Amino acid sequence: MNYLETTISKHSSKTLVSNVKDALANETNISPNLSIAINDLLTAFSKVCNTLEQTLALNKQLTDRLELNSANSSIPPASDPNRLKPTRKKSNKNNGGQKGHKGNTLKKVENPDEIITLKLKRHDLPKGNYKITGYETRQVFELIIKRHIIEYQAQILTNENGKTFVAPFPKGITQQAQYGNKFKAHAVYLSQYQLLPYNRIQEYFNDQINTPISQATLVNFNAKAYQLLAQTEQTIKQKLINANVLHVDETGVNVGGKRHWLHCASNGQWSHFSINQKRGKSAMDEADILPHYNKVLIHDHWKPYYKYQCTHGLCNAHHLRELTFAHEQDKQQWANAMATLLTRINQQVIEAGGLLSKTQQQAYRADYHSILAQAQVQCPPPKKPLKKKRGRIKKSKSRNLLERLINFEEDVLRFMTNKVVPFTNNQGENDIRMTKVQQKISGCFRSTAGGDMFCRIRGYLSSCKKQGIGASEAMRGVFEGEVVVFDDG
Repeated sequence: MNYLETTISKHSSKTLVSNVKDALANETNISPNLSIAINDLLTAFSKVCNTLEQTLALNKQLTDRLELNSANSSIPPASDPNRLKPTRKKSNKNNGGQKGHKGNTLKKVENPDEIITLKLKRHDLPKGNYKITGYETRQVFELIIKRHIIEYQAQILTNENGKTFVAPFPKGITQQAQYGNKFKAHAVYLSQYQLLPYNRIQEYFNDQINTPISQATLVNFNAKAYQLLAQTEQTIKQKLINANVLHVDETGVNVGGKRHWLHCASNGQWSHFSINQKRGKSAMDEADILPHYNKVLIHDHWKPYYKYQCTHGLCNAHHLRELTFAHEQDKQQWANAMATLLTRINQQVIEAGGLLSKTQQQAYRADYHSILAQAQVQCPPPKKPLKKKRGRIKKSKSRNLLERLINFEEDVLRFMTNKVVPFTNNQGENDIRMTKVQQKISGCFRSTAGGDMFCRIRGYLSSCKKQGIGASEAMRGVFEGEVVVFDDG
């Protein structure tokens, strides 16, 4: 019994069974029947142990899944179980706008659209002689939503010979009754920027301005905007190719009931979106940005991005979440130390204006290596199985994370060595977020053409917003022949 207890404490069940069988083979005083019985028991014991190990592994996977939240994974905060609103740290600042804050207080205008004069009832006043000495004014900002119908009347002249001449209509006025450019721009704005479904846009025009419109007409408006923005999309792509830093991300979308992938490439000035049935390199090649890019690419370590020959920077927001999971679920103490270190380095980079000195970099690298050395002890690589199996050896999430931090150290720490490299890929994630909102509202894109229209128009509007141009103004320009021009400089 003591032998079994000692063996169990030192070895796995497979090693235990192997050792006992070897001991039986060398034992000459055991009867054959007892030896057979013990071997049968060992076989049964081995099966039970295998089942138990599989059950424990499955239980660990299910437990890990239940414990996932927005702090230790990429799931959104809205999916957190029993989500509590984080308490805000009390500060010494007064309530309201702070000094230097640009306010948005409603102020009176010099030339109101309508003036209503309020007169006193003289018979309610004490007797006496009165004269007007001024007015006290107060303004009410109202909203008037109405349609504005313009009728063009082309003059018809007939000469003495009976020949008729008709004044030409303005360019684009070809139908007896048609929608104007501002109407089209507003419809596309509601569809592609405010993300309203077609049926709700129909209700809006019917209820607010008593103007009927079909869903097919709304689709045609979007298709026209898509066509007019073809050259602008190429300009935006070239801008991104020339950028010093490029953020990339991808997310799943539903197109006609099938899974597709929406790819985003962006920075602080420009945005480009594309949809493809595939997620990998072939899809990104079709977008035709990354194959020509050779500067700093920021991403979340999805392997296909490393197929492009450029400098890479990894999103440390992802690392912090994964480190939190490793610490909370796998009890990896090194993970907490690494998360603290990365956060401290980022704070120092911010205080230093975006770049640390060589001395500071060396000091933090030493700390980084020290934590990785501790991690190798706390989270060693898995042992090779006794029986060779096909494929790679399965590793824990914590081990995979550790190997990434070791093998891609330069990309993890690039934010402290290159001033233009950010700590996170938040830019890319923020730009792609509204596509998820669109999916929640509408459920899917009905067709690939609809998805392509959304991507081109949304990329244009996002880029305009980053340039300080409002979405409504940008959309009106598309239909009025004044598309915002992004030169290639």
